[in-house]
Amino acid sequence: MKRNIQVLLLLLSGAGVLHISLFSEVYLRYVKEGLRLPLIVSGVILVALGLVGAGRDGFLFSGPADVPDAAGAEDDHGHGHDHSGGPRIAWLLFLPALTLLLFTPPALGSYTAARENTGTVEEDVRFSPLPDRSPLVISLSEFSSRARQDTRRSLEDRTVRMTGFVTPGKGGGWYLTRLILSCCAADSQSVKVEMHGGTPPRADAWVSVTGSWRPLGKVGTASAEAALDVEEVRPVARPANPYGDPAPRY
Repeated sequence: MKRNIQVLLLLLSGAGVLHISLFSEVYLRYVKEGLRLPLIVSGVILVALGLVGAGRDGFLFSGPADVPDAAGAEDDHGHGHDHSGGPRIAWLLFLPALTLLLFTPPALGSYTAARENTGTVEEDVRFSPLPDRSPLVISLSEFSSRARQDTRRSLEDRTVRMTGFVTPGKGGGWYLTRLILSCCAADSQSVKVEMHGGTPPRADAWVSVTGSWRPLGKVGTASAEAALDVEEVRPVARPANPYGDPAPRY
């Protein structure tokens, strides 16, 4: 029976990986978009290994269970117990495989962002001129970088529009937030812009916010903060890929 369980585990794991990467976009809840192809390849390999094992050992669960012969009934210590089945805790390996098939995890949101430090911004940044349009659609990452480091103050007297989800702040305040992945959800880093004015939407709601830059601290120093005076808040649909902060094409 032990071989059949190993084969079943390979098939379930492979099917789960293919389910989230090939037949849906659920993989984006776990890893960044560029890792889709490696996931698909991994799923195919797991399924192929499972099928090879099933073909070699006969149909799944069709063979007789392993029964030790009389000569091997006793172990080296003469206890007469069969230890060939492996530890029972190995059955727990089926849980992640079944989870991939049956459960869609929620995307990380305000709970994670509220407990992470805001992503750091490089100090030596050269900013290109912004296009002359109003409102200016801009990513949270670029807005945060310019608000903190752009000593030319290119955001001054500009109306901007950004999209993200709501993270509650202290004292009834709130932040517009995006989570960015380096590789997977475990290494996510938050980019947050503090909102001033307007009624705070509910936590984790995705919104598009229009407003103007509120200078806080001295630009170009560690005291500078990214903040926005809110003029308009509109609800938007959560994107298929909730992680990342795509920069608009200027």
